[in-house]
Amino acid sequence: MAKKQHARTGTEHQNALARTLRQIAHRHSLWTVFRDFVALSALTLSNAADRSQAEAREKEYLQIAGRYSREELGLMSEGFAHVVMGLETGHQDFLGSLFMLLEMGDSWKGQFFTPYHLCLCMSKMTMSDAGSYIRENGFVRVSDPCVGGGAMIIAAAHSLMDDGINYQQHMHAVAQDIDLTAVHMAYIQFSLLHIPAVVIHGNSLAMETRSTWRTLAHTMGRWDAKLQRLEQAQAIAEAAELMTQPEAERPTPAPVAAFVPSEEARRAANDPHAVRKVRRPSQVNQISLF
Repeated sequence: MAKKQHARTGTEHQNALARTLRQIAHRHSLWTVFRDFVALSALTLSNAADRSQAEAREKEYLQIAGRYSREELGLMSEGFAHVVMGLETGHQDFLGSLFMLLEMGDSWKGQFFTPYHLCLCMSKMTMSDAGSYIRENGFVRVSDPCVGGGAMIIAAAHSLMDDGINYQQHMHAVAQDIDLTAVHMAYIQFSLLHIPAVVIHGNSLAMETRSTWRTLAHTMGRWDAKLQRLEQAQAIAEAAELMTQPEAERPTPAPVAAFVPSEEARRAANDPHAVRKVRRPSQVNQISLF
């Protein structure tokens, strides 16, 4: 007996966008159309929010747009309007759930996005004391190293809003994903919901950054300066706390092992004709935990 398949249904604007993308997909695959749709939308938003990268991203925009006719680009503009109107109805993972609705989940990449209601439930449980932290520190920082469409960050903003806290002023997000299409999806949704965020395309485990996407809320809120001031204040506070500790309780620096050159190195050092190779120290990577 064949397995019964459960029909997936979306919201009014998700269904309208799905029809639009399928209409464009008569000479491209649906996956290609979706990928290019979110890329063009993200590049357009980025050019308004981050002028430092506008020239390169405008070239990328024109390169992608060149694959489509004027009529198809017009349909994509209509599709973007459905994303805007869909998110106007309330906080949700509009693009992530549409991605699953169109059955584009990739088992090899593990791209099966968590349903939004589960993200909201987890956010409310983990951020129950965010209000008191914000009253003490001014804002809260959240991070998602495998952001997907951005559901967890959107749910965090949703939770603060339900608690009467303006997340646009009191929350900053750093999100990362190895998949560029996921980065574009998250960036679009964070931008339209006016979430102060930096979305990074790169491998979280390897601490790799390929590109950085700053939302307009991040730029307008001068969050680079806010975060820098916070890090400076934390460094000063840690130094002051260390100085107030009795000398016996201060952490002892790790001992440095003495370097003893080998016999071959000694001979090379005394040989004026020896070719010396200078070894450069390996670069130390640093990661900030939010």
